[in-house]
Amino acid sequence: MSHHQDTKDDDLALRRETMEEADVLLIGGGVMSATLGVLLHQLDPTLNIQIVEALADVARESSNPWNNAGTGHAALCELNYTKQLEDGSVDISKALEINEAFQMSKQFWAYLTEQGILGDPKDFINAVPHMSFVRGAKNVSYLRKRYEQMQAHHFFQDMEFTDDAQTITEWTPLMTQGRNPNESIAATRVQSGTDINFGSLTQQLVDYLEDKDNIKLATNHIVKDLKRQKNGHWQIKVRNMTRGVNRKITAPFVFVGAGGASLPLLQKSDIPEGKGFGGFPVSGQFLVCDNPEIVSKHEAKVYGKAAVGAPPMSVPHLDTRVIDGKKSLLFGPFAGFSPKFLKSGSLLDLPSSVKISNLIPMLAVGKDNLDLTRYLIEQCMLTEEDRIDTLREFFPEAELENWRLETAGQRVQIIKKDQEKGGILQFGTEIVAAEDGSIAALLGASPGASCSVSVMLDVILKCFPHKLDQWQEKLTTMIPGFSKDMKEDVMAYREIRKKANDVLGI
Repeated sequence: MSHHQDTKDDDLALRRETMEEADVLLIGGGVMSATLGVLLHQLDPTLNIQIVEALADVARESSNPWNNAGTGHAALCELNYTKQLEDGSVDISKALEINEAFQMSKQFWAYLTEQGILGDPKDFINAVPHMSFVRGAKNVSYLRKRYEQMQAHHFFQDMEFTDDAQTITEWTPLMTQGRNPNESIAATRVQSGTDINFGSLTQQLVDYLEDKDNIKLATNHIVKDLKRQKNGHWQIKVRNMTRGVNRKITAPFVFVGAGGASLPLLQKSDIPEGKGFGGFPVSGQFLVCDNPEIVSKHEAKVYGKAAVGAPPMSVPHLDTRVIDGKKSLLFGPFAGFSPKFLKSGSLLDLPSSVKISNLIPMLAVGKDNLDLTRYLIEQCMLTEEDRIDTLREFFPEAELENWRLETAGQRVQIIKKDQEKGGILQFGTEIVAAEDGSIAALLGASPGASCSVSVMLDVILKCFPHKLDQWQEKLTTMIPGFSKDMKEDVMAYREIRKKANDVLGI
């Protein structure tokens, strides 16, 4: 080995070594930490930021393109965000919230694209229509009501509805080929939906950060412990797995964005706000088709209705995916159960997360969610033929030989205390922050990555309230919707959305 190579390796080892003192410590190398890192660096370029990732590379767990469905969640097609109420009407408030959050993500990505921080948007975001599809008269009636209520709001005015099989064939031929012509079916479509490669997005954000002198990324580093010091700062013990050595990092602000590993770290922090939280891991599997002849006949992400007892993240969907320029079809998810909190986690993750403080909520959730338990057991027992039969509800002529099974990332659903029930299983994403704003942890799953910008803005609002006056103008430059009420201000919404979509080419 040449002297030059030696020096280069030493430089790399040094660059990979962690800072002793940082202003900001980001735990986890996924889309959330990367987004928060870029936001904070843009707001204050003097901040020393240390990123710590347990695996050999960033974006290996939930942000990896094969570990999630890649849907740009904007509530255009996901029926679990629009519940039907007792009186038959449909509540679209959650859909409005998620759509607004996704608009903010697009605005930030458009800003970063204009700044040259992100490269060609096609590497991470592509236009793919979002559709909802239902069968049976009762579901058709629900979908029509949902459409009428949503389409009346400017967020969803581009939505189309049909209960005509011929029109559905024009939209996506696979779904009607071989179907009983007398079956009652309906669909909605929004053509401005998106497919996103969150792995590529995360990698680009991290590459930009790593290029800065005052920002370091340490991969293969596992957080062993975190303790609050007398001055309010945090001391974090990390283990460099490559070299087998422990290091300490102190920082006044810590963000825990480690996917399924966030819960055990939140428990280690011992902050009162983190007490009582538990986690319920659910793994997902997808059928994938790469046959170009079949792939070319389906250009949409089509979401159906969840089975009774299924968690909302198990809504079946047949999707166009664009990963590294190559199109495939993805169908699922089929739920599985593993006690691991991450794909690369340990079988002891779930049992060791049970503490005195969360035992009651966890037992209560077990008792109240017997249908979920039954659903998971049934899913775990599915055969290849069973899975293809499920797919045939969407694509009647599906053949087993064209599909392979891929295991997606682990999702850890939040279990939290509840006055009435003792504990509830919560779907979605939650920020748990210490009262003094010195530490924040991200728990939960979908819509997750799609709303990463909005969720990280919440972290900034909770943890840096004293900086908001000086950061307000910059935040509005990067994310114009930050200082506008896009739900109410139709003109502002249209203008801001058009600009972001034009820059991103969608």
